[in-house]
Amino acid sequence: MTDLGPVAWPPPPIRTPRLVLRVPEARDRAAFVELLASPEVHTYLGGPRPRADLERELPEVPERWPGSFVVDLDGAMIGQILLRRATQHLRPAAVGKADLGYLFLPWAWGRGYAAEACEAALGWLDGALPGEPVVLATQTANAASMRLAAKLGFTEVERFRAWDAEQWLGLRSGAGRRG
Repeated sequence: MTDLGPVAWPPPPIRTPRLVLRVPEARDRAAFVELLASPEVHTYLGGPRPRADLERELPEVPERWPGSFVVDLDGAMIGQILLRRATQHLRPAAVGKADLGYLFLPWAWGRGYAAEACEAALGWLDGALPGEPVVLATQTANAASMRLAAKLGFTEVERFRAWDAEQWLGLRSGAGRRG
């Protein structure tokens, strides 16, 4: 994936009623390690990375590139939102479009944080790149992610098989068409 094109980066922090979306900082490193090493977080993402490898390889300030937002609750990182240009996607329908990804620490699941943060990030994208279509891919077995995709206004483009599981590709047309 490459950048989102002519988008000013970093934007000012994006505030929602409970959360702040901001650029990663050095204080987030431990939360990134936890997120990337978590077996629960990576159940549908090919499995976690070894904690020792992450501790050794993760830079002091992780994921600091356009489209990478830390989701902050009360001053602490609880997740990450990724908006990036799909360049070498498994599916031709995704190439060239903005691709939404998200990861949250397990204790934050089921509280509406992912929906709130994704809606805020998509709202930012609508302002930065009006009319930009966005894709989202997830395993069909990930019921929570499938519900979130529907809530955010993504509609199915196709299902396909990858990584020994059925995958779902959804599209959200530009101009904030969320449901």
